[in-house]
Amino acid sequence: MNQTGEWNKARKIIIGIIDVLLFIGSLLLSFYLKFGKNIPLINFDAFQGSIAYVSVIFIIVNILFGTYIFYNKSISDFLFITVIGQFVLSLIIMALTFAGRWLAFPRSVILINFFVGTILLFIFRVMVFKMYQRMSGSKRVMIVGMEKEVFAAVDNFTNTKSIRHVVTHVVLSDYYENVLRHLEEIDIVYLASQIEESEKLKIYDLLTSKEKKMFLNTSFENLIMVNPNMMNIEDESIIEVSPFHIPAEDGLMKRIIDIAVALIGIVITSPIMAVTAILVKKSSEGPVFYKQIRITKDGKEFEILKFRSMGVTAEKDSGPVLATSNDMRVTKVGKYLRSLRIDELPQLFNVLLGDMSLVGPRPERPFFVDQFKELNPHYYLRHNVRAGITGYAQVYGKYASDFNSKLNFDLIYIKKYSLILDLKIMLQTVKILFDKVSSRGVDESERAILSEQEIEERGIRVIY
Repeated sequence: MNQTGEWNKARKIIIGIIDVLLFIGSLLLSFYLKFGKNIPLINFDAFQGSIAYVSVIFIIVNILFGTYIFYNKSISDFLFITVIGQFVLSLIIMALTFAGRWLAFPRSVILINFFVGTILLFIFRVMVFKMYQRMSGSKRVMIVGMEKEVFAAVDNFTNTKSIRHVVTHVVLSDYYENVLRHLEEIDIVYLASQIEESEKLKIYDLLTSKEKKMFLNTSFENLIMVNPNMMNIEDESIIEVSPFHIPAEDGLMKRIIDIAVALIGIVITSPIMAVTAILVKKSSEGPVFYKQIRITKDGKEFEILKFRSMGVTAEKDSGPVLATSNDMRVTKVGKYLRSLRIDELPQLFNVLLGDMSLVGPRPERPFFVDQFKELNPHYYLRHNVRAGITGYAQVYGKYASDFNSKLNFDLIYIKKYSLILDLKIMLQTVKILFDKVSSRGVDESERAILSEQEIEERGIRVIY
């Protein structure tokens, strides 16, 4: 741990090395459990020859799953990551055994390793996580800004499963003076809303000089500075603001991957789609598929294809309505299709047609797009890329009811875009299959902002 109490990169590298050694050890133990001391030479030679490749794959998979990021995790997260990570690795190793005899791993050894490796890695990761919590501790957060934004931010911090950041103070006026007065009582200052420029600069100077951390909200003013380009012209350095676009060459590669993965996905999931079609047809009257106009890249309209999960007259009287938690319009079969995301599988055909991408902002209906554009002038920027089956907001967000929060996630995705980010989002999308919150729809009552009295009851000091 460094002087500021952070979990530094050197420590993460050491943890990663031990993680790899444990994985290799679990493979050796799996061979022993299968063959005892008489491991066939062809299998052991294959193990020795492939150990470097398997280790690299192990590290890549776990980095993409965020295994070595601790601040926003719980023990249950590490259990999930370890189980899913081991499952993915088992599939990869199994696929490689079909590719050639150079990797002669018996299927039984791969299966044994799934359980042995999961147990060993999970125990180690929990130990590391507990050590991280003890050494890094909780950081005291002061939230600064206008009442509405501040109280909403408090709600987010207090509802998170992580104990890394604990809100202890909120400042609603005289921002600089109050931050200065209580600076020694906190570790981090979070500017949750826009404040007067001169006060903001004074707070920046103060926190920099005192080496205190600062968080900023995802306003458009801050988002536009994400991923800047640095230019040097004579004796001056200039910050070039990057656009909300995916570079053409990256876009081409993204499209090629979309087509390839969509084709493979359709072939693999065709039995599931066939069974689903039968269940939908038998569960309620109406067509198997549900078509609806949505908006994608450049504001283009297209028909999204889904398995029908609601009755055919769901919006006959109400008109366009966002899906809600415990929506009465959802059929019995539809409830399970939505929770497991099976209703989304036909969108692979939308990907093939070029209307959608595997990863991108979720497509909205024209009715809601028009409303959102009126409420937020920057909403059009999310249409600079193709709509996606999954996206940054679906993986890292929570409340589907807050379109501004979803928009911020979408704009961050566009700004930070890379093929690696797409791969990471696709892998982490598996998690939302087990996350009831992400699949149940909107519930405005769950998004109620805390009152000042409720905040004070939680031991948070409100300062004016």
